Amino acid sequence: MWKRGGIEAAGTFTMVLIGCGSVALGRTSLEISLAFGAIVALVILAIGRWSGAHINPAVSIAFWYRGDLSSNDTIAHVLGQLTGAFFAGFLLNGAGPTVRNTTWLNLIGIEIFITFLLMASILWIIRQTDRWLPIAVVVGSTVAVLAFIFGTYTGASMNPARTFGPNLVSGDVAIIPIYFICTIIGALMAVVFEKVIASTSE
Repeated sequence: MWKRGGIEAAGTFTMVLIGCGSVALGRTSLEISLAFGAIVALVILAIGRWSGAHINPAVSIAFWYRGDLSSNDTIAHVLGQLTGAFFAGFLLNGAGPTVRNTTWLNLIGIEIFITFLLMASILWIIRQTDRWLPIAVVVGSTVAVLAFIFGTYTGASMNPARTFGPNLVSGDVAIIPIYFICTIIGALMAVVFEKVIASTSE
């Protein structure tokens, strides 16, 4: 249980450090999007076989709801992810926090939508294969594309941990609960959608 949490902590730490580090370095939107997508893919390849490489509390909670993760493992995953994100945010001195550049209504709609798409891409690829390379490519590419399209408006978080670490350290904490709620809703909606499709096809 806690071993998996530790692995998720290391993976999330690496993802936030590299992704938000690219923001701190003042890279272009394309470069930042590619940095997030590439590091997500690499982390999946590195730790996927041991913990699933969720590196995202919304994803872990969605897999718990799907019945693929026990309650104890879900708690360990989420605590590990938040811990890893916090230490990455601390090391970056709060650089690269999630920033809102649109209305609250748009933010809520976008974060639910893009997290739904991210989770849907995960569910789709794991139905096709259990090999980590194609899973990493599909999920990493999805993250990169969505980050590039929507990053300007909401930071394209899709991940409560990505927002939690840098924003907690930077002091911009009021926005954190909104991203938690929206991303979790989006991920859960993808699981519900999958169940509806499976039920209909049967």
